[in-house]
Amino acid sequence: MNGRVAALGESVDPAEQAVLVDGLPVAAEAKEYWLLNKPAGVLSAAVDTRGRRTVTDCVPARGRVFPVGRLDLNSTGLIVLTNDGELAARLLHPRYHVEKEYVVTVRGTVAEAAVGRLRRGLILDDGQTAPARVEVLNRDRSSGRSDITTLRIIIYEGRKRQVRRMMEAVGHRVLRLHRTRFDGLTDAGLPLGQARPLFPSEVERLRNAGLRPPAIPPPAGADG
Repeated sequence: MNGRVAALGESVDPAEQAVLVDGLPVAAEAKEYWLLNKPAGVLSAAVDTRGRRTVTDCVPARGRVFPVGRLDLNSTGLIVLTNDGELAARLLHPRYHVEKEYVVTVRGTVAEAAVGRLRRGLILDDGQTAPARVEVLNRDRSSGRSDITTLRIIIYEGRKRQVRRMMEAVGHRVLRLHRTRFDGLTDAGLPLGQARPLFPSEVERLRNAGLRPPAIPPPAGADG
């Protein structure tokens, strides 16, 4: 390393230091940042031992990238993939308040009392959820079919199956779930099943996650 033998456990930055292995230079892996509009039936994983299609199969990355967080197998929507581990850790940590926005269709008519519980936060089997921003988009009471409700839900946590479990906790089974926004990234102009590289300005915005105040304020005690 820079003309000397590196000590065991010594940190090395190939971008700043010349590193040779068996006389050959070691190049720093180029960072890649992708946005995928995940279709249903695709696993939010880098690989699958059962040979099922994964999100990495949908992205034409040059190197090996990994999904930041997860979406259920049957859920659709935005997922970021990268080989930048530091950025991924920031985006996944709840203290940085990275917003995720979902459009969710559930069985039944969601009452205002249930909406209030979602907005205040409720207790799941892994603890209390943070307050969510919730808007009822449509209540369909068409004759000849079961009632359904479509909502917009914004959270900044990332627990396993969180939105589905939140809706189950207030008595409603999720029929469709689509993530429309991840922080400042939206699905506008990105068809389902397609991926695109992030612009440098978008990557910079993600790097600043946590430096902006959270957009979901604590509830004032009203059911909303």
